[in-house]
Amino acid sequence: MFATLKSLVATLLMPLPVVLLLVLLGVWMALRGWRRTGFVTGFAGFLLLFLAAWSPVADRLPEPLEQAYAPVLDVAALGDIVAVVVLGAGWEPDADWPAGTRLNDSSVHRLMEGLRLLEGLPEAKLVVSGGSRRADEAPVAQGYAAAAQALGVDPARIVVLDTPTDTAQEAYAVREFLGTEAHFVLVTSASHMRRAVRHFERVDWRRLPRRRIT
Repeated sequence: MFATLKSLVATLLMPLPVVLLLVLLGVWMALRGWRRTGFVTGFAGFLLLFLAAWSPVADRLPEPLEQAYAPVLDVAALGDIVAVVVLGAGWEPDADWPAGTRLNDSSVHRLMEGLRLLEGLPEAKLVVSGGSRRADEAPVAQGYAAAAQALGVDPARIVVLDTPTDTAQEAYAVREFLGTEAHFVLVTSASHMRRAVRHFERVDWRRLPRRRIT
């Protein structure tokens, strides 16, 4: 129930639902006789839509999040890394396509970055994470694993954590598997990294050096 409510709130806070709400609210106000207020509210909705779609604004808004952590370019310099942890995103589990093409853009980018890092860490495991909130839907972690195997990764190097359905649960699942002393590289979308780091710090990874995160 809580997971469904959280997903609903996140969806409603996306730009398009907010725009539609403001426009509908503006129309309702105008019909109630508050024409000026209704016009301003509706105009604010359309202005928000324009700004969200306008590249100079849309590209700069996530910059503080995306630049919080620099990517790891020389993974070999990190030393004793035991795992590359790829956090879950979205995919189309029921599509009749190869596993790699069923991953959405975020998942593809995360997995490709994870495989790039894994290439420079011959002893490390690839830990793929991400469950499903629906019992009849395969978790994205399984899609990651299938795609990685199709790209030549030894199945013995792949660890599938397919029960966590959000970042907080992923942090606990990774801690359960690796413990709190292991050094690993965390892979997620740049705009999601700051929030992901906070969740991992809450499960006693406060000593994890920032440079080990990408």
